[in-house]
Amino acid sequence: MGIVKRPQCKICRRVGKKLFLKGEKCLTQKCPMVTKPYPPGIRGKRRRGGLSEYGRELLEKQKLKYWYNLQERQFKKYVKEVLEESRKKGKDATQALIRRLESRLDNVVFKLGFADSRRQARQLVSHGHFLLNGKPVNIPSIEVKKGDVIQVKPSSQNKDIFKTFSLLKLKKYHPPSWLKLDPKKMEGEVVGAPTLEEASPPAEISSIFEFYSK
Repeated sequence: MGIVKRPQCKICRRVGKKLFLKGEKCLTQKCPMVTKPYPPGIRGKRRRGGLSEYGRELLEKQKLKYWYNLQERQFKKYVKEVLEESRKKGKDATQALIRRLESRLDNVVFKLGFADSRRQARQLVSHGHFLLNGKPVNIPSIEVKKGDVIQVKPSSQNKDIFKTFSLLKLKKYHPPSWLKLDPKKMEGEVVGAPTLEEASPPAEISSIFEFYSK
């Protein structure tokens, strides 16, 4: 399924940025980025030397790739396609990349509050727990568009995995402005387009383009 299988907390410690890969645990004092705010390994506490330009670009790439829970081949494909399209059509590559990544079905499931993390959202979609416009879907990389409706399958709504996302919890949750959530029906609708400002990615996107342009 292409799920990133490395220990999630070590990823954050390695890139030096909290990426919220473990859901609610990341918001507590038990988060390793709070208890161990240094890289993993026996040399982790030693002061890092300055990064080279290549090292800095690589680090920014890793942050965004892990943020969206993507494998290298998937992530590279997105970047290459966006760069090619921006050259041909003169579009803003940064906005285009974030729009494509945010529009992935697994990310939308996460942003609607049906999963604690993108990793969990990807698993739930892959296991066939969602409907897209009334039809079963199990492909996390599908890109949704305005007007699309995403719903937890009625047959899945009583499963233990979804009982944690109670009606009360969803009623208090506020998705981004380009998504509309109906807690009672456990469904959401795409009512707009994601933006760079609202997505607030943890990486410098221009550095990522530089990394793949070499």
